[in-house]
Amino acid sequence: MSNKLDRDFYGRDTLSVAKSLLGKVLVHEINGKKLSGKIVETEAYKGIIDKAAHAYGNRRTKRTEALYGPCGFSYVFIIYGMYYCFNVVTEREGIPEGVLIRALEPLTCLEDMSLNRYAKEYSLLNKRQIENLTNGPGKLCKALLIDKSQNRKDLCKSDLYIEGNNIENISIKSSKRIGVDYAEEAADYLWRFYIKDNAYVSVK
Repeated sequence: MSNKLDRDFYGRDTLSVAKSLLGKVLVHEINGKKLSGKIVETEAYKGIIDKAAHAYGNRRTKRTEALYGPCGFSYVFIIYGMYYCFNVVTEREGIPEGVLIRALEPLTCLEDMSLNRYAKEYSLLNKRQIENLTNGPGKLCKALLIDKSQNRKDLCKSDLYIEGNNIENISIKSSKRIGVDYAEEAADYLWRFYIKDNAYVSVK
């Protein structure tokens, strides 16, 4: 039986959710398979007040509409016209905030994830390819077959969800977010969180 995170988990302060997601498991059930990975890196985006966020200044567009909806839904967007990024919507409805899932440690269906990412069997991957399987937002989406069709999915009720797990002792580090140099003072916010010493963190 699945141990999906409930609505209340997502409906909290975005920074708290971003840290609490570390160690949880992102799951995509597709084609009879359960592709999953442990969340090892996240970034928080605080909407209206955050110059790095899509909804900064209350920018409400067709693209950002998911962020304004209920918490516990997915927000999937595309960058550079080719890479998908998976986010979870946080806070209460009308507050456009969310958490980007930046990296996973692969757990199940490694063969399928390898074929999705590299079009080759997992046993044929070298050490670098294994570490690169899901250690970035675009990489994990490709490995878990997450694309724009998974935008605005209810993470509490659909085949795309996040599971809780047994509490483990993890050491959480924080740093500046990646790729937001344009965001003036917001570029310096320490709103990226990751599990210390995990091999699958995108940027150490």
